[in-house]
Amino acid sequence: MTTTRSRPARAIATGVAAVVALGVLVAGGVFALREVVGQLPGEPACTAEVGDTTVSLDLEQARYAATIAAVSVRRGMPARAASIALAAAYQESKILNIDYGDRDSLGLFQQRPSQGWGSPRQILDPYYSTNRFYSALDQVDGYEGLPIDQAAQQVQRSADGSAYAAYEPDARALASALTGYSPGAFSCEVDEPAATGEQAGDAGLTPTAEALRAEVAAAFGRLPAGGFAPGGVRTGHAAGSAHYSGQAIDYFFRPETPATNRAGWALAQFLVAQADHLSVATVIFDDRIWTASRSGEGWREYDEPDGSGDPDVLRHLDHVHVDVA
Repeated sequence: MTTTRSRPARAIATGVAAVVALGVLVAGGVFALREVVGQLPGEPACTAEVGDTTVSLDLEQARYAATIAAVSVRRGMPARAASIALAAAYQESKILNIDYGDRDSLGLFQQRPSQGWGSPRQILDPYYSTNRFYSALDQVDGYEGLPIDQAAQQVQRSADGSAYAAYEPDARALASALTGYSPGAFSCEVDEPAATGEQAGDAGLTPTAEALRAEVAAAFGRLPAGGFAPGGVRTGHAAGSAHYSGQAIDYFFRPETPATNRAGWALAQFLVAQADHLSVATVIFDDRIWTASRSGEGWREYDEPDGSGDPDVLRHLDHVHVDVA
């Protein structure tokens, strides 16, 4: 004999099942929830506006997107390479350096130690994992002419290579901004960093400024830099300049050419993307300024100080200035 449950009984059973399912999610923690609804990025705080495309990222995503783009610049690869890498990272991790994934997959690109991508510790280093991605991309013959999803699939060997295509517009916009082809197109809104009261060390920089210097070197290599010196600098800058307290660095891009201008904008927008992480207070380049205290306004026109010096220097046409809290 077949028994048919009444509607109330079915409703109760459905409710119990829902509670059990919820309990499983709670017991599984954030990992289980992410498996069901995908990544849970934070509140968007950074924006890239290129042509008709506007991309929003949270601060953590922006940090890693800028890293991916910077490594392509350091390696002398075209912006197309950064577009491919960013599309892959979007699909694989939502541009987050996650420590879990399918089977033993890890990191920005969900690379697997068991497949020879490196140790877990290496893969969770965003510079290592990004360099490994680009090294593999370099081996793809004619990747610059391939559709972005096909090029990414040649590296990733995903179960569904077509999934990368959905992220192409956003990846292209981010790559254009963060490799310097779209000046002033990337900005972040951050809290103004609190003053640290740090003293300059042996090299003439505070610990926070030294940390920024190390991050830039990891991303772009050793760029020509100045504005600091052992024992500190005493002249050559406007009164009250952060250079005198060891909180500022100038990165030089000379001579002024379209290529060096792009390189300068790649660094300038990298610094804005890293501002929350590195306590960046001010970035100035190419007659434009971004400040944490007015970060909601994005890049603004820079009013250079009065002076009789080289106008290219005063307008920051040949160098990126950055200072920290």
